[in-house]
Amino acid sequence: MSPGASDRQKPDRQTNEEPRVPAPVEADQATPGGPEAVCLGESMVTFLPSHPGRLADVPAFTRTIGGAESNVACALAAAGHPVKWISRVGADGFGDHLVEAIGAYGVDTSAVRRDADGRPTGIYFRTATDRSTTAHEVAYYRAGSAASAMSPDTMDRADLFSGRVLHLSGITAALSDDCLALMRELAEPRPGRPLLSFDVNHRPALWRDDSGPDVLLAIARGADLVFVGDDEAAQLWDLHSPRAIRAALPEPAVLVVKAGADGATAFVRDEKDGADTVTSVPALAVDVVAPVGAGDAFAAGFLSATLRGLPTGARLRHGHLMAAAVLTDAGDVCVPPARAHADRLAALDDAAWGALRLGPGWTSEATDRTAVATDSATSPESVATS
Repeated sequence: MSPGASDRQKPDRQTNEEPRVPAPVEADQATPGGPEAVCLGESMVTFLPSHPGRLADVPAFTRTIGGAESNVACALAAAGHPVKWISRVGADGFGDHLVEAIGAYGVDTSAVRRDADGRPTGIYFRTATDRSTTAHEVAYYRAGSAASAMSPDTMDRADLFSGRVLHLSGITAALSDDCLALMRELAEPRPGRPLLSFDVNHRPALWRDDSGPDVLLAIARGADLVFVGDDEAAQLWDLHSPRAIRAALPEPAVLVVKAGADGATAFVRDEKDGADTVTSVPALAVDVVAPVGAGDAFAAGFLSATLRGLPTGARLRHGHLMAAAVLTDAGDVCVPPARAHADRLAALDDAAWGALRLGPGWTSEATDRTAVATDSATSPESVATS
């Protein structure tokens, strides 16, 4: 299915000025003492392989946590933002572990509900390979999970609307009919709704039918800020360029198209004249430890910079830096660089940014001087943020 271009799309802005766009709800308009960001979605206990190879050949796994929205929540909290994660978990040991582990990052888990009807906490196993390769394997055990019972009736809107930003992903829409109903309701513009951030996060294995492309397009059209990988757009909607994706998604005030090694492009519509300002920032070169979790980290970095009111180019750079932090660590979530450290790197000129190469441990201030390399003997891998 290939959506057509909308006649509401305006010519691109030919200026370096920042457009006037919808901003996150101001702090004094959000719930007093509440979070800056709210992230809604399922988190699972994740089992990481002890060795590369097929799941059938891996002898042991290490327990950790994983879930697109909780990954974003943990990264935002670690970056210094008050964040609330909203979900449902089972009344079981895995549920205990999730709440404790996510809370340890500084995330507010007070709105997480325990399922009283015997639904379990979801778990999954994955291989060490890149999700975009055919060798990647994921074994989900989440059908009928506690989180699949999220619905408009079981989730508190006061909690959902308590922050300046509400972040969702397309994964939730695929979990159950109740979850889909909740996502559709939240995607409807209404008074009091915070800035709605939506990461398409297409996971084909989760969809029970062929409705995914239409569902995800409709939800994206109701959001204020959308993240989508160019590979996702090609698979979902047969769209093959950032401009084609923007033509199909003219409604969001901000559209971020992630292109893996080719970087990311943001289309930002001016509230006054409807023209788009288009900003592209190249990907960073990194020594990849585990090629998973970069998309969630990119969203967290971009959202962090958005909450701080930084310009579009800086938002994209902070997205790339947060993605580099998770790619140079073994898990789906990692400790990001200190804000001052990230700000110094984000402020580099274009030549220095292009020469930046990041490896394990770079998030420590002590490694700052070793991060820039202009004559590496080996070819760097680029951050893949799709």
